[in-house]
Amino acid sequence: MIFNLFKSKPTLKELIPEGFVDIHSHILPGIDDGTKNIKESLELISEMQKLGFSKIIGTPHTYQGVHNNTSETIKSSYNKLKSNLNPEVNITYASEYMIDSSLLIKAKSGDLLTLKDKYILVEMSYAGAPKNLHEILFEICLEGFIPVIAHPERYRFFFKNKNKFELLRNIGCKFQINLFSLIGYYGNDVVDNSYFLLDNELIDFVGSDIHKINEINNFNKKIIVPKIEKIEKSIENTKVLFS
Repeated sequence: MIFNLFKSKPTLKELIPEGFVDIHSHILPGIDDGTKNIKESLELISEMQKLGFSKIIGTPHTYQGVHNNTSETIKSSYNKLKSNLNPEVNITYASEYMIDSSLLIKAKSGDLLTLKDKYILVEMSYAGAPKNLHEILFEICLEGFIPVIAHPERYRFFFKNKNKFELLRNIGCKFQINLFSLIGYYGNDVVDNSYFLLDNELIDFVGSDIHKINEINNFNKKIIVPKIEKIEKSIENTKVLFS
C-alpha cells in the first residue's frame, strides 16, 4: 500500500496492514509500566485487533532496580493473560532488556526471552548510553544473538554524533522505530530523528511500544514524517519476519 505523494498524510492506522505483527508492546499485566491488570490487557488487545494486529508480542521491561522481571515472572504474567483470552488471539512474550552488565550474563547463560529465534529487544536509558555499550552488544552478538535496539529515534544523545548508528549497525544491531514517533507523540525533535533514520535506511522494524488503552487514540492521528514508502517497507519487514 503506497500512498500517493499528493494525498494528505494518512493516519497511523491506515499504515497498519491486515496481519500485522507488533514486536514491542506492554500488554502483559501487572509487571511493568504497562497494563495494570488482566482487564486492562484484554481491553487493549481487543482494540489492537480492530486495527489489524494479528499477533502481539508482549515485551515487558527487564531493568534491574526498576522492573526486576525474570523469565519466570514474565511467563507467569503471560499465562494468566492467556488463560483469559479467546484461543484465536495470537499473543506471545519476550522482554525489552536494558543494556547493562546483567544482560550479558543472561546472554551467556542462555536466559533471554527472544522475539523470535535469536532476535532480542534491547533498550538504553534516555539519559545516555552505558559506557561499555559497544562491548556489551559485541559480546551479545558473539553469543549468536541479534540485538534489536528499541526506539533509537528517542535517544537524543545519539544525534549529536550520527556516526554512532553506523557503528552499532556494524556490530550487528538492528533498529526498531516506534509507530507513535511518526505522529509527534514524543516531540518534534523525535519526528526529525525518525526522518533521518528512515531517510538513511537505518530502520529495520517497527513496533507500537503501547502501554495503555488511552494510547489507542494515537492511531487516529496523521503521520508527520515524510518518506511513507520507507515506513511501509519496515512495516512489511516486521510482518514477514515475525509472523
